[in-house]
Amino acid sequence: MAPRGPGSPSNLVPWAAAVLLVVGAKRALALPEICIQCPGSVRNLSEVALYCKQTPELMLQARCCLNQKGTILGLDLQNCSLKDPGPNFPQAHTAVIIDLQANPLKDDLANIFRGFTQLQTLILPQDVSCPGGINAWNTVTFYMNNQTCQGQRNLCNSTGDQEMCPENGSCVPDGPGLLQCVCADGFHGYKCMRQGSFSLLMFFGILGSTTLSVSILLWGTQRRKAKAS
Repeated sequence: MAPRGPGSPSNLVPWAAAVLLVVGAKRALALPEICIQCPGSVRNLSEVALYCKQTPELMLQARCCLNQKGTILGLDLQNCSLKDPGPNFPQAHTAVIIDLQANPLKDDLANIFRGFTQLQTLILPQDVSCPGGINAWNTVTFYMNNQTCQGQRNLCNSTGDQEMCPENGSCVPDGPGLLQCVCADGFHGYKCMRQGSFSLLMFFGILGSTTLSVSILLWGTQRRKAKAS
């Protein structure tokens, strides 16, 4: 029987397996920190798991439901002994559904959900109010052990909210019950009153010259002190 060379198919199998293991390890390392903030994985009968299993392209990893690009669409942090969602929570700003029930959370969560414009279902402990209040959601349902905030409203569509923005700005949602004003193209500055693009060259020129002047002044002052001593 002829000896198998180093490039034979049978010798390539272990190398292929090793490559797959390395790739799998890199994917595991790339998992967002918020997904592994709490030990364990998403429970099979949780709302996040049910949402994730409705679409074949989505996958459950640790405490998250991710799409193929690794974007978080669902987050399940129920029963994690959390007093607040933590500094990594903004990583889940793309989530459509979040479950935070069975946690000793603080009641005021409004600013924690800033930027969560895609959120449509939020499950909270019964004693924690929906961020933004009932006016920020289409439906708020109370159950025995939790409550569900369903259907985030766009408060910019409400009568009178357009008046909060200047003439050259427009209102855009910034999370449950939160709004922000964005300047129209070609306007910037206070109340969007300045027209034209913001000059980065001028800004950094002024900043650089100011820094240089202060540095020269400090150098001269320190030199005088050194000579005097």
